[in-house]
Amino acid sequence: MIPSILPTYNRAPLSFVKGQGAWLTEADGRRFLDLGAGIAVNALGHAHPALIKALSDQAQDLWHVSNLYRIPQQEALADRLVEHTFADTVFFTNSGTEACELAVKMARKYWHDKGQPQRTDILTFEGAFHGRSSAGIAAAGSEKMTAGFGPLLPGFVHLPWGDHEALRHAITDTVGAILIEPVQGEGGIRPLPDQCLKGLRDVCDEHGLLLILDEVQCGMGRTGKLFAHEWAGIDPDIMMVAKGIGGGFPLGAVLATATAASGMVAGTHGSTYGGNPLGCAVGCAVMDIVTDPRFLSEINRKAGLLRQKLESLVAAHPDTFEEVRGTGLMLGLKCKRLNTDLVAAGYAAEILTVPAGDNVLRLLPPLTISDEDIRIAIDRLDRAASSLSAP
Repeated sequence: MIPSILPTYNRAPLSFVKGQGAWLTEADGRRFLDLGAGIAVNALGHAHPALIKALSDQAQDLWHVSNLYRIPQQEALADRLVEHTFADTVFFTNSGTEACELAVKMARKYWHDKGQPQRTDILTFEGAFHGRSSAGIAAAGSEKMTAGFGPLLPGFVHLPWGDHEALRHAITDTVGAILIEPVQGEGGIRPLPDQCLKGLRDVCDEHGLLLILDEVQCGMGRTGKLFAHEWAGIDPDIMMVAKGIGGGFPLGAVLATATAASGMVAGTHGSTYGGNPLGCAVGCAVMDIVTDPRFLSEINRKAGLLRQKLESLVAAHPDTFEEVRGTGLMLGLKCKRLNTDLVAAGYAAEILTVPAGDNVLRLLPPLTISDEDIRIAIDRLDRAASSLSAP
């Protein structure tokens, strides 16, 4: 008999009832240190006072009106995003998956309106994750996500990660864009080197292609800059954002230049809930905090501290861990044992981590994590690793 909740997740036997900062309290009273942050969603931790105030204040005034009318909170958040990024315009969604759908539509509409409707192909890369919609799984192309869901949406060309020659050969007169994550999350915490991201920008400029960046997981301060591509000193044409932008409230966005978005006129796209007053009020509060240079500087300092301690952890458990990966507070431990075994051992040690591809243990703590929480995290990860090594 099927349960009332569709069984598409193998859920851990944990039920959390309260959160504060980097900590979650289980129904039985145990306190878990959260290094998953809802898969990089709770960027400012649990129950951040600024987000509680923004949500509570807005909830007393207005929840939803639809996009048939102007929404001042939406306009305020769009203005902040335009001010702090490459973008000229923003469309709000409820998730990263929805952002992917629009990014694909926007790129194809751009070429259609330029009189080159054959340019529908988008180049993507092995190990990618762009959500679980029809466009998202077709873009990623892995058998794990696509098996049983055919026919797949056509128009995606999948390339090996890091194969520059394959990229050059794939560019034909049917290609309109390149879609990539500056740091792969689900794919195993694999940062794209700055020179490679610069190279992709150069290729797009050379061939007149659009560069679409998926910063759903690596954006909103996660790498120590507001967005990860800033480290390479380049700008995309279109960018997908979600997760951390709402700090726990369902919110996403597509950011674009005026040129890339030129085909998206009234009637070409829509969302009933996207950009509602509640979500955008919270998003404004998140932006106010995450755009502060002092906050970003603290992320970089804490990232250095956490990485240093993780390197020591790897050295202490050479039979369990292979290396530390990632950048900023988007880190991963490449495992020699099954990463899912380490996740389970973490439950026993009262610490939460997230598995990823390539047998990597993902560490995505709140950007507000304290130095003391980092110390406790290493102690609990050490305990989890030791429990697997015990005879």
